[in-house]
Amino acid sequence: MFANLLLFALLAALTTYLVGIHNGLVRLREAVRAALSNIGVVLKQRHDEIPKLVEACRQYMLHEASTLERVMAARGAVARAQGNGNVPALGAAEGQLRMGLGQLFALAEAYPSLKADVSFAQLSARISALEDQIADRRELYNDSVNLNNIRIDSVPDTFVARAFGFQRAQMLEFTASETADVDVRQLFRS
Repeated sequence: MFANLLLFALLAALTTYLVGIHNGLVRLREAVRAALSNIGVVLKQRHDEIPKLVEACRQYMLHEASTLERVMAARGAVARAQGNGNVPALGAAEGQLRMGLGQLFALAEAYPSLKADVSFAQLSARISALEDQIADRRELYNDSVNLNNIRIDSVPDTFVARAFGFQRAQMLEFTASETADVDVRQLFRS
């Protein structure tokens, strides 16, 4: 009788422990999803502001159409990657958009009347603030992914993760060229 009670207590403790591991993995998985969703909110805000910025610039930069077109193409690539939930493509598209915006802001330096335009100043300040928010949320997302992946790979959690199909998440990464500063002198040579 005592052996049965002891066996029952051990099984109950083991079950409680495994349920705790499962619930912890669920919390981490949902934290990753929420962090990616939070990035999406700021990307949407920036996505809505970019056409206004491009239109403000278009009036001044008639012969810089290729830069404006690159920014709009990169904006579309970000929207497609985000819509497909493709984290690696989102990172690449984000890098291209960041570079395009950097080039756009650098070219604006050559147009004093554009820099003095109130609409341009407000839009560029808004987009710069959104860029900072994206960087902060990307860091939070990558921290969440890191915690999730460590937990999935750690014993004994890995056994529960495999049994219930928990997957490693992908970091949102940018290549060195995508995060490098824009070469302003090169822009003015072309």
